[in-house]
Amino acid sequence: QSLVSSSKWLQRYGLKRNKLSLSQILSQVGFQHRKDYVTTLGKPVASRYADGLFPQYERAQDGSVYNLTAKKELILHFVDCLIGAIELYQQRMEWLTSESRQIFGVIQEQCIVIVLDFGTAAPTEFDLCRDALSMVLVEQVIQISRFNLIRAAQEFTKWQQECTPVSEHTVKSAVTWLWKLDHMTAVSHTSSAEALLEAMGDEAVSS
Repeated sequence: QSLVSSSKWLQRYGLKRNKLSLSQILSQVGFQHRKDYVTTLGKPVASRYADGLFPQYERAQDGSVYNLTAKKELILHFVDCLIGAIELYQQRMEWLTSESRQIFGVIQEQCIVIVLDFGTAAPTEFDLCRDALSMVLVEQVIQISRFNLIRAAQEFTKWQQECTPVSEHTVKSAVTWLWKLDHMTAVSHTSSAEALLEAMGDEAVSS
């Protein structure tokens, strides 16, 4: 059941429409074993006519019991559908954990500012950070509308005075600016907060 949920991504790929949740599958391969309240006994009693006639499945979530009546062909059909769903999940996870998404996640906002705080990183770490940032600019920022970069320091440095429309030219310019930054610059205990406040000062910024 955990294989299928009501998330937007599942709806986008049609898994919800294909009726692959546990409840949807059970409703197509059998019928629920019913209980009814018997007044004379003063308690709910389950019907017994199906006992031994059908394989039964008990849902751990609510204890409901389903009598399974489907033929092998229908079961195999659902097996194929679930295997397809698993493959979609695997593809999605591989995409979500690849390249810049592995470090930054997926950027969904259309207007962002990236605040750079390198602290006292060693030269090799500084270059690794710039490699990762270059990757996210080229792979993800290129897909949104506007962006800017601010480096946290005793006197923060901005790539542009305000968020700039995304294009191949502006992304390339930002990467060039990134690689021209000095390795070490004076820092203070409040530099990151000041850079964040500056980023948030642009009303157009959503993240």
